[in-house]
Amino acid sequence: MTSLVKTTREGEIAIVTLNLPEKRNALSVDLRHALIEALEPLQIDPTCRAIVVTGAGGTFCAGGDISAMRSDDIAGSRYRLILAQRSVRMLAAGTKPTIAAVEGFALGGGMALALACDRVVASPTAKFGASYSKVGLMADMGLLWTLPRRVGSGKAAEILMLGDTFDASEAAAIGVVDKIAGEQSVLDTAVEEAKRFAAAPPLAIALTKNALGRGVGDLEVALAMELDGQAILYRSSDHAEARAAFGEKRAPVFSGT
Repeated sequence: MTSLVKTTREGEIAIVTLNLPEKRNALSVDLRHALIEALEPLQIDPTCRAIVVTGAGGTFCAGGDISAMRSDDIAGSRYRLILAQRSVRMLAAGTKPTIAAVEGFALGGGMALALACDRVVASPTAKFGASYSKVGLMADMGLLWTLPRRVGSGKAAEILMLGDTFDASEAAAIGVVDKIAGEQSVLDTAVEEAKRFAAAPPLAIALTKNALGRGVGDLEVALAMELDGQAILYRSSDHAEARAAFGEKRAPVFSGT
C-alpha cells in the first residue's frame, strides 16, 4: 500500500508523491490510507520542516475514484470521506507548512488537496476544477472552507455549482494558485518555496497553522488564540534566538524548541 504514496527527502523538505499514475492519482481507498501513513509521521518529525505534495505521471490528482463509488453504500461513502478528511486536516492545520506542486489535473478531491496546502504552485498547463455538481454531488474534503477563503464566496459558489474547469492563469488570477512555475519544473519551484517556509521558526508556524485551521471566527476568538499561543512562544528558544540574531545583525537559525 505504501508504494501508492512515495516520500522522498530534499534536506528538511519532505516530498510526498501520489503514485497511481495509471488512474491519474485518483483517490482510491488504498491511496487515502497510504497518504495518511505518509503524512502522519511527518507531523512529529523534527527533521522535516516543510512538506511538498505532488502527483506522479504528470497529473496532480484527478479526484475521487468514481469506479469505487456506490449509491447503496452510505457507510462506505462516509468511511472514504473520513479517510480523506484526515489528510486534509494534516495539510491545512497540521504542524508543518505545506506546498502543493500541481501538474496536469487537480480536479474535485485533487483540487481540495491542493487548496488544503498553505501555498499552491502550478505548471502553466495545469487544470483545476470542482465538478461535483456534474455527478450530482456537493463539494467535500474541506473545499467549502478552503475555496471561499481564497476566491470569495461569490466566485466559490460559481466554481462549486457550475463545475467548470479552468487553467493555471485563471487560477492564479482568482487566487486558487499562488505561483506559476517558470523555467524551473513545478516541483523544483515548489521545493524552493518550501525552503522559505523551512527557514521559519517551526513552533510559530505550527501554532499559526493550528489557529488558521481551527478558524478565527471573530475578534474574541482571535484574541484568545493569540493569548494562549504567544505565551508559549515568548518562552521558546526560537524567540530567544531571534532576539539574539537581531542584536548581532545576523540571520537567525531556528531549532523548533
